[in-house]
Amino acid sequence: MRGRGLTLHNLQKAFRMTEHDLFLLLHILLFVYWLGGDVGVFYSSKFVLKPELSNEARLVSAKIMLNLDLIPRICMTLVLTVGGVLSELYGVTHPTWQMVGIWLLAPFWLSMVLLIHFKEGTAFARTLTRIDYWFRWLLIAGLFVSVTYSWQIGRFADTPWLAFKILIFAVLVFCGLMIRIFLPPYITGLHKMAAGSITDEDNAAMISSMSKARPWVMVIWVGLLVEATLGITKPFDKISGDVGLFLQKITSLLV
Repeated sequence: MRGRGLTLHNLQKAFRMTEHDLFLLLHILLFVYWLGGDVGVFYSSKFVLKPELSNEARLVSAKIMLNLDLIPRICMTLVLTVGGVLSELYGVTHPTWQMVGIWLLAPFWLSMVLLIHFKEGTAFARTLTRIDYWFRWLLIAGLFVSVTYSWQIGRFADTPWLAFKILIFAVLVFCGLMIRIFLPPYITGLHKMAAGSITDEDNAAMISSMSKARPWVMVIWVGLLVEATLGITKPFDKISGDVGLFLQKITSLLV
């Protein structure tokens, strides 16, 4: 009779991870922390907008919001590299130059985001923010060109769902840029709040700014959920589903 329960043997079976399993786990964690962190930022931002709260309480909420916002930004810089490597391990081949670019993207983009965050208020950070802004536009264009070319040569013939995931990621980056365009009045209000000179007009401008950015935030959330659904269901996939059975291994813990 087959034994059931959490045994040492079952643990060893479940955690015998392949490279694909490892990158799949990283991909899932990046999704969770991106969406979860984004929801936390959005929730805390609502307290910053409440003029009935004390200035100190609003500043504490702002500090929580700004620090928490670093998490989804970090996830965005890493997810394309992790997803690219994961697709290679799944069976979607890339030319060497493209894999080099995929591997270099994460440390390059992550470094910019961290330097902008921790050097905030300096001339260096302002210059780097402009570079990051135009880099994101270049990335969006590059992703659309890459997907279009790869589709034409048949690289996505076996994994059409992957092409849509990449395009949705480009849309998410675009949404982030739209949020950045609408947020300056909100950021100005934060600076005036810190200086103790915020007025009713500034509060109104902050609320208006966030109202304009909110739809783009919602699109990001929906986009992340669609991406997760595509990654799980893999519609019209023609590659064997026997690759990367980490989630099934986890369920075997109690079998």
